[in-house]
Amino acid sequence: MPDSVEEAPESARASGHDLDDLASTVARLVADTRAHGRLLDRLTDEFDDPAVTATASAGSTEAESAPDEEEVRTAFILALDEDAYAAELKALRFWVDNLLLPVYGREITTNRPWCRQWYEHPEAVARLHALWLAWQQLTDIEAGPAGPSTWHRDHLDPTLLQLRAPDGPFAACTTNPGRPNHRLLTTPQNGPEER
Repeated sequence: MPDSVEEAPESARASGHDLDDLASTVARLVADTRAHGRLLDRLTDEFDDPAVTATASAGSTEAESAPDEEEVRTAFILALDEDAYAAELKALRFWVDNLLLPVYGREITTNRPWCRQWYEHPEAVARLHALWLAWQQLTDIEAGPAGPSTWHRDHLDPTLLQLRAPDGPFAACTTNPGRPNHRLLTTPQNGPEER
C-alpha cells in the first residue's frame, strides 16, 4: 500500500460550471417534487369516493381517522403557517436570486424600481410566489411546447409590470443601482399616524 494519498479520479472532480449545473438540477428537482406533492394532494382530495374511503379505513378507529384540527391546505404563501412559510420563502428566494433576476431582472431605473430586500414586501412575496408556482407548472414537460410562452405572456410580464411599476411595492426603494434603498410603503392599515 503506497504512503501517498491517492487523488480523486478526474471523473469524480467537479468544475464550477458542473457545480452550477448540479445546483440548478437540484433546485429543479426540489421544485418538481413540491409540484408533484401538490398534485398528489389535489388528486387525493378529488378522489374522495366514499366506497374507497370506507375500504381504506377499515380496521382503523374513528379517533385515528378524525383530524385534531382543521388543516389549511393552500398553495398561497401568505396563508401558510410560520414554518411552512419560512421553508417556501427560502425556496422562492433561491429561484428569484438564481433564475428570475439573472435572466429577467433588467436595469433599475426610476420607472422600474427594485428592492434587494423584496422578501420583506408582502405584496412582492405573494406575486413572486404565484409567478414561481406558475413557472413550475408551465415549464413542466406535461405543459407542452407552448407552456413557457404562456408563462411569459400570462404570468411573468404582468407580474413584473406590477412589481416594478413606479407606484408598485418598490416605489420607495431603489431607483438608482448606485444608491440602494429599502423602505416599506405605508398602507391604509398602517398609515403614518400608527407608526
